[in-house]
Amino acid sequence: MSEFRIHHDVNELLSLLHVRGGDGAEVYIDLLQKNRTPYVTTTVSAHSAKVKIVEYSKTPEDFLRKYDELKSKNVRNLDPLVYLLSKLSEDKETLQCLQQNAKERSEASGNVTSSTSTTFAIPPTSTKMSMQELEELRKKLGNVTACSNVPQSAEVTRKMLRDRHNKKNPTQPNPVFPNWVYDRPALIGDFITGATPAGGDPAVAVGTMSLPAQEQALVDDLLFVLIGVDGRDITAQPVLGRQNRSFIVDPSLDMSIKELVNRILPVASYYSTITRFTEEKSSFEYGQVNHALTAAMRTLMKEYLILVTQLEHLHRQGMLSLQKLWFYIQPTMRTMEILASIASSVDKGDCMGGSTLSLLHDRTFNYTGDSQAQELCLYLTKAASVPYFEILEKWIYRGIIKDPYSEFMVEEHELQKEKIQEDYNDKYWDQRYTIVQHRIPSFLQKMADKILSTGKYLNVVRECGRDVTCPDAKEILYTLKERAYVEQIEKSYYYASKVLLDFLMEEKELVARLRSIKHYFLMDKGDFFVHFMDLTEEELKKPVDDIVPPRLEALLELALRMSTANTDPFKDDLKIDLMPHDVITQLLRVLAIETKQEKAIINADPTEVALSGLEAFSFDYIVKWPLSLIINRKALTRYQMLFRHIFYCKHVERLLCNVWISNKTAKQYALHRAKWFAAAFALRQRMLNFVQNIQYYMMFEVMEPTWHIMENNLKSASNIDDVLCHHTSFLDNCLKDCMLTNPELLKIFSKLMSVCVMFTNCMQRFTQSMKLDREMNRLSLEHGTMEGPPTQSERTVEQEKKRLTSKFLAEHMDALQSDSCFEATISKFDSNFSTLLLDLLDKLSVYSTNDCEHSMINIIYRLDFNGFYTERLERMAIERRQKAAA
Repeated sequence: MSEFRIHHDVNELLSLLHVRGGDGAEVYIDLLQKNRTPYVTTTVSAHSAKVKIVEYSKTPEDFLRKYDELKSKNVRNLDPLVYLLSKLSEDKETLQCLQQNAKERSEASGNVTSSTSTTFAIPPTSTKMSMQELEELRKKLGNVTACSNVPQSAEVTRKMLRDRHNKKNPTQPNPVFPNWVYDRPALIGDFITGATPAGGDPAVAVGTMSLPAQEQALVDDLLFVLIGVDGRDITAQPVLGRQNRSFIVDPSLDMSIKELVNRILPVASYYSTITRFTEEKSSFEYGQVNHALTAAMRTLMKEYLILVTQLEHLHRQGMLSLQKLWFYIQPTMRTMEILASIASSVDKGDCMGGSTLSLLHDRTFNYTGDSQAQELCLYLTKAASVPYFEILEKWIYRGIIKDPYSEFMVEEHELQKEKIQEDYNDKYWDQRYTIVQHRIPSFLQKMADKILSTGKYLNVVRECGRDVTCPDAKEILYTLKERAYVEQIEKSYYYASKVLLDFLMEEKELVARLRSIKHYFLMDKGDFFVHFMDLTEEELKKPVDDIVPPRLEALLELALRMSTANTDPFKDDLKIDLMPHDVITQLLRVLAIETKQEKAIINADPTEVALSGLEAFSFDYIVKWPLSLIINRKALTRYQMLFRHIFYCKHVERLLCNVWISNKTAKQYALHRAKWFAAAFALRQRMLNFVQNIQYYMMFEVMEPTWHIMENNLKSASNIDDVLCHHTSFLDNCLKDCMLTNPELLKIFSKLMSVCVMFTNCMQRFTQSMKLDREMNRLSLEHGTMEGPPTQSERTVEQEKKRLTSKFLAEHMDALQSDSCFEATISKFDSNFSTLLLDLLDKLSVYSTNDCEHSMINIIYRLDFNGFYTERLERMAIERRQKAAA
């Protein structure tokens, strides 16, 4: 179960229990994640669990009745649910909590219930009810009971199934039987209520006859009733919904004969149930599996009808008594009972396709020890599974789904593979073909994932224009020995895995493509990036709205051609992308998905600060089908986030290096002014050390080792799902170890980068003002030049330059000395940087210890290589422990 599924289920449970306040779902999700077992228990014994629940239940009969009803409907996961309920019943604290919760909910909804429920004016018990009042009350109760118990008619069900199919396949409507098939009840073969009963003269009561005459009359009636026709003295009762057929026998009949008749009548009830089932489920709307099942049942019913015909022949010859009839019918009774039981279970559970096969398979196993019953169920299951296995064979041998009645375990969804490159949330690989749990036959449950993957692999190759068919294709037949078709499915799975993997790795050069992406998004080509940043530095300083993308594309092309990246055969697929958000905002939006902050962040007003080209810049990459299955938009977005993170760090490093170059001007000033620069030089060196070590850590301690692990894993991958898993794991580990999945660390790191950028801007302005000061002193032309004294026009020009320079210098000096002096400004930068850096190191220490993120501790070792921050970090840890203890 994925973390998102756990999150959803916990929220649903909290909503159902009306739990408010507290720590929300996150606490429970963490507990479940830490305590869940690494394996899935698929089989749970429900017998002992049922016994425990019955012991604790106040109404055990109702519980057992409901359990049997759900079991007859073949409800999935019923036994695990009962097991969970038995565990809850043992926990007294949980029981008290649930009882209190139920009490509060019932009190809260009491008013609503009283206002909406149906009420009847029942007279007080002390007064007698008149016949009119009694009849009116009976009608009201009858109407309510009928409304609540009458199931949907067969016509409504057929129409619903037909509409659902036509909506899914509008070009292939379901064939429909003509209306007269349903309008003529005599064609069905079941009892027709209200029809004239067969038999002799109804005026003569059977009770007035002699015993031999009564027996012959009842034999005659039974032969009619056994084939769905009412007799004279035995008549069928109307059935409501899925009830079993019952009969009314003339009460004046002799008791001995009546007892024998009642023993034979269940066969007629079974016949009625089977006939109604076969007539209803043979419609096209109920699918091919049910159609095949009804055909097999009809075949068995022929033997029954032949037997009844033979008995009738004996009766005509006067050789059939009631005892002989009972003797001849007994062997058939067991068969009819099993068929009727299966028909009722399929009908009650609204089973179709895989669920019908699951029910038949379970029945076959349940009859172990009864060879006749097991053989009968095995025959029905084999017959019903033929159309299902035909769909399965096309799927696992050719990657084609031909499922006109939505019975197969794999469902196809209309998705466009082109969206993989456009939509971040597109899940083509996961959602184009999906497993529908209730359609999986229980005997294929363990192989469901392999069946899904096999067809998906072959389907991808087919969509690339290749016709593939498994060379080991054989007909799959149902058998109690599951290994027979399990081996066939595994053979086709390994073939499909190899075909697709070879296609992607060799013909489409997947590893070479990933290596090309690594060159650019993970800054593998150093000379290319130096050249590119030199070429685009001025362009990327502009606001993003002022940048001309074609110019950036041209500069990218120039940098590619003039560096070692020119040897990359896929370099033309690299493109420029100007993002609408800076990298921090983008990361926080992604991290907020499936959390409480998601709506707040999405609905937040966009920042009013215009993005610069550097903040919005990113690469994009063109990937075509079928490589887009692996390098989809989600993967490219992760690459982009890593690239933008490193790219911005590289940009800050260049700014700090430019400050180092410009700071050499300080050597030309007086000693007391140079002292002012000492603190700035030290701070600049600390910032540069921080940025360079962070870059080194990310590129050489995170990305390179993780990349080599992924490359080795790809060599040993056996299928495309392994490739997807290894690639996703590589990106997830890079994002996590680069501190991009932790909002707390990300915000601190963002502030540190901002302090570095503000410091470089401040230093550049101060250095520029020093240069202007020196230039102003140099602009004196009183002594003229070697060509003679300056002319009047030259003096005018120089005086104007001097005036403008003085004005510019005054403006910048005012800006620098707004905090009283330059030394105070540098001291504030130092304080902010040190505080944030210590905060970052402290948080890294906590995460590396508590969450076992051991790779992050390498940042501490690199930044605190000489123990400069150790004492302060230890002091912060002591204070944190004291707060926790308090």
